[in-house]
Amino acid sequence: MKPIRHLILGTALTALFTLIYSSAQAKNIVEKKAYMFGFSASFNDSIVYFTNIQEIDSVWFSQKKSLLAGRSSYSMQLRNYCTDKLNEAHRTCIVIGDKKRKKVEKKYEKMKKMYTQNKKTTYDVRFIPEEDFKFVAVDMSQSESQETAPKPEKKNKSPKDQKGKKGGKTPPPSKK
Repeated sequence: MKPIRHLILGTALTALFTLIYSSAQAKNIVEKKAYMFGFSASFNDSIVYFTNIQEIDSVWFSQKKSLLAGRSSYSMQLRNYCTDKLNEAHRTCIVIGDKKRKKVEKKYEKMKKMYTQNKKTTYDVRFIPEEDFKFVAVDMSQSESQETAPKPEKKNKSPKDQKGKKGGKTPPPSKK
């Protein structure tokens, strides 16, 4: 009787863990078109850049939360444009996108209003025309773990390198 209980319990636990693990992984799905805009700012100056709302073909979204997949790749495209074409290095760039144009327009107007109608601080708001910069669709069909660069291996220190060290403490200053 006990082996049957253990078998049933083991099977139930395995099924439960499989269900949890498969639902925890984010799966990406491709949409025929989506809308997005970019925003670039710097902590060193008051210049902010906005791109127009652009329609992009074949955009990937995470299935679970319906978020734009590859946001870092899109923001990197904008950052590279700011560095190369505008000579504005070290800018913080974000991309906001959605499947529905109305949602993106609402977020765009809210952000634009925040920077153009702010009475406490004045910003130099500049718009990047679509002729100068256009987002390129990012292929997310491969897993993101393959896109990231591998971490360099840590080198083990040889006993020679640790010769003069005493338990990680710095020696007291010499008295003269």
